[in-house]
Amino acid sequence: MTKYAKPELLSPAGSLKNMRYAFAYGADAVYAGQPRYSLRVRNNEFNWETLEIGINEAHALGKKFYVVVNIAPHNAKLKTFVQDMKRVVDMKPDAFIMSDPGLIMLMREHFPEAVLHLSVQANAVNWASCKFWHDYGVERVILSRELSLDEIEEIRKHVPDLELEIFVHGALCMAYSGRCLLSGYINKRDPNQGTCTNACRWQYDLQEGQEDELGQIVEKVAAGKTHDGREQDPNNQVINQDPANLNIEVANVSPTLGIGEPTSKTFLITEPRRPDEKMTAFEDEHGTYIMNSRDLRAIQHVPRLTKMGVHSLKIEGRTKSFFYCARTAQIYRQAIDDAAEGKEFNPQLLRKLDSLAHRGYTDGFLQRHTHDQYQHYTSGNSTSDYQQFVGAFTGEREGNLALVEVKNKFVVGDMIEIMTPKGNMSYKLEKMYNRKFEPVEVAPGDGHKVWLEIDPQVDLEFALVLRYLEQGLDTTDPHGRKANEAKITQLA
Repeated sequence: MTKYAKPELLSPAGSLKNMRYAFAYGADAVYAGQPRYSLRVRNNEFNWETLEIGINEAHALGKKFYVVVNIAPHNAKLKTFVQDMKRVVDMKPDAFIMSDPGLIMLMREHFPEAVLHLSVQANAVNWASCKFWHDYGVERVILSRELSLDEIEEIRKHVPDLELEIFVHGALCMAYSGRCLLSGYINKRDPNQGTCTNACRWQYDLQEGQEDELGQIVEKVAAGKTHDGREQDPNNQVINQDPANLNIEVANVSPTLGIGEPTSKTFLITEPRRPDEKMTAFEDEHGTYIMNSRDLRAIQHVPRLTKMGVHSLKIEGRTKSFFYCARTAQIYRQAIDDAAEGKEFNPQLLRKLDSLAHRGYTDGFLQRHTHDQYQHYTSGNSTSDYQQFVGAFTGEREGNLALVEVKNKFVVGDMIEIMTPKGNMSYKLEKMYNRKFEPVEVAPGDGHKVWLEIDPQVDLEFALVLRYLEQGLDTTDPHGRKANEAKITQLA
């Protein structure tokens, strides 16, 4: 069996807690935002002190810590850039993830020893761009998400000495990464300054539009009426009538209606909190690429990416929970280890990722798909129909009882999964107790704590609890044993 070099598993770290869970479950490295200069300003828990703690903890574990400096700065931020970066350079992170050519130039001039990785925000989509950046001293390029597997392989062949990093999981942007203007247009929050409000995830009302006599896009109305609600007689004369008394029916259409038709369609899009601000969207034979993308899940392509020599497989999600960091790290760790051993891909790993809340999955541009396989039209929320994260062990124990901090409701009789860095086990929950050690049937939800019976020998550091949902109930553990017959002691 042919073996291959293992790609690095790179996880997001929006906080020290997330970093610790990612490392516990198998991540080789994490990336975190540098205060003031990364694109997660609103959701970044790192400051100067915690950034240094994170770097030191990573190195103590033999892991790597990359600092993200991928903002597109205006002149004002250049004034303090070198001074601010000296403080971070002295912390000795393993690399800086950057996109702006000017900031990269300043880093090369003032800190030539610093290792630089080119951010996905730079939109590197061809081997010539990759070679340019490599010649300038960039050691790794994080390739654009818009590339196919064949294109990635071609880049690998043209620049064999350049490290390549690929996103394999997480949210997708409806634009080239960082190039979206929707958030800035709607509520003056610039994505390139780290203040994106994810306007693409909001709920929108969609109305079919038409061009009026002045060339403006207005709401399409029923035949025999003008766009402002007045009736027309057969001789095309407008009949005066109060628009408020009219019931004008607007077509309830899908943004993908008409794919493949030669004629274009026009739509007016309204966000409920801004009913008077109508945005225009156009559709041609290729469809309408706007609003809510599905989430990326490319775990099935890990074997091929490993074989072609990609250096790092990256998980998006610096704003996600510690459970997300743990679960993605654990599952992608198994996929990478299997691929490096030359094993066939295990399709059960696809299902396991359904335990994460998501907007529907796609493998993005790695393979070509129809338009509706990229977009998720029914909701901007993330959901799961397989499992739900319901609790985290606190570390407090009393004999054979272990305390769980409840995150979501679960009850006696539920099928649950205990997830630990050493392995997982599913079983039917038969007993639990409140803080006073009294039997209870329900763990009500966030803010409560309950005791579960767990063998004292089981290491519960970083352990989590998941509940199987009825739609996705799995009655066997990963080894084929019946879940209600399995014992948690098998984790010891």
